[in-house]
Amino acid sequence: MLAASNALPRMLKAQATPAGKADHTLRIEPCNLEIAPNISVKTLAYNGQVPGPLLRLREGVPVTIDVTNAANAADITHWHGLAIDSLNDGAMEEGSPMIAAGQTHRYSFRPKPAGTRWYHTHAGAYGNLAMGTYTGQFGFLLIEGSQSMPQHDLEVNLAIHHWEPSFVPMVENMRAESANVPLTSGSDVGYKYATINDRMLGAGEPIRVKKGHRVLMRLLNASATENVVLALPGHRFTIIAMDGNPVPKPASVEVLSLAVAERVDAIVEMNTPGVWILGSTIEKSRKMGLGVVIEYAGQSGSPVWKDPAPAEWDYTQFANTATAPEPDEKFVLTFRDIGPQKGSQFDTWTINNKSWPDVEPLTVHAGKRYRLIFRNGSGDQHPIHLHRHTFEVTKIGDKHLSGLRKDVINVMPLDTVEVDFIADNPGDTLWHCHQQLHMDYGFMQLIKYAT
Repeated sequence: MLAASNALPRMLKAQATPAGKADHTLRIEPCNLEIAPNISVKTLAYNGQVPGPLLRLREGVPVTIDVTNAANAADITHWHGLAIDSLNDGAMEEGSPMIAAGQTHRYSFRPKPAGTRWYHTHAGAYGNLAMGTYTGQFGFLLIEGSQSMPQHDLEVNLAIHHWEPSFVPMVENMRAESANVPLTSGSDVGYKYATINDRMLGAGEPIRVKKGHRVLMRLLNASATENVVLALPGHRFTIIAMDGNPVPKPASVEVLSLAVAERVDAIVEMNTPGVWILGSTIEKSRKMGLGVVIEYAGQSGSPVWKDPAPAEWDYTQFANTATAPEPDEKFVLTFRDIGPQKGSQFDTWTINNKSWPDVEPLTVHAGKRYRLIFRNGSGDQHPIHLHRHTFEVTKIGDKHLSGLRKDVINVMPLDTVEVDFIADNPGDTLWHCHQQLHMDYGFMQLIKYAT
């Protein structure tokens, strides 16, 4: 997300209305969203709804999608998790065009790979918390392929989002979980409300199930900056896919973690009749609205919450233990914050001591295997996203693993994570922290293919 001065020429470029009818149409427009009785938020959304329309596409089948910008500022839509060309990926840094206010842009591509993907704005927000992923511009994008899903009786798509962001002072003791983490003086972003889909906990219709049902839950963290931990008392999540990709070892967990932009597909067996809360394990977050009621047929009463046993989230339980093949080349990428710069109230982030747009691109050669070594030198968690490619997680801390394929990986404070990708999709490719606050302030880098 380029600084405003760099983005201006592209943002002002006029775009002609595409000819012919598109397969799908999305409209970015102001939306007054009622998330609970007498509680409404003003935001931007696709087609006046949150989440935006569910798009089901066939893997490899060409599709056209018209996005009309009926808001008052330039915007752009990113097709998250797809291996498509740079021009249609929806990232200005890769060369995708911004959509000027009042204009329509047509995206044309062959969607792949199959799985749970999503679409969202890729516009910068900086100090304007009414823009970017702080808004309601997100929706599920399901790419259907030849792979079969486990047997299930019901499927539900659940997107988490936080609302009414505001500037709050940095809580230094939370940033300093280790004595070696430098303290910073910047501001952070806090929120007033949270929802699953478009309703706060208890405000919408419950998810109605029957005893013995197997429910396929697709869970998406569409928050701008907040990682979440979820549980459903009396039930377990059998995780079958992460970021839309089948996991090598499906495993059952009581608590699941979703960093910003991550998706989890899970089967939940409904074998504990009652009225329950599927929600955040943090009481404050549930009071903000982060939850949804699960109601069994024939059951009534107030929804019940029970704190789960403490659990550490461990990606490795879903992966193979074999060591991944050696890459052709490795890139060591160390990121840290250096405090507010040039009058900003937010911290600036660096990759190998440089911030976007001054970070030199990484150069790769088509067909080769590359290892990105992410070294987190800060006290923050960082959900790292690689555009246009899927990576294999190969090491977390001192644990080697293989087979776990994702497009977002959460790197914990002072930890090191290694991921491999095949350079099989030529074109400019962006990687960045998916926290809006971090990518706006320097945490991005391009990967360029050698010509």
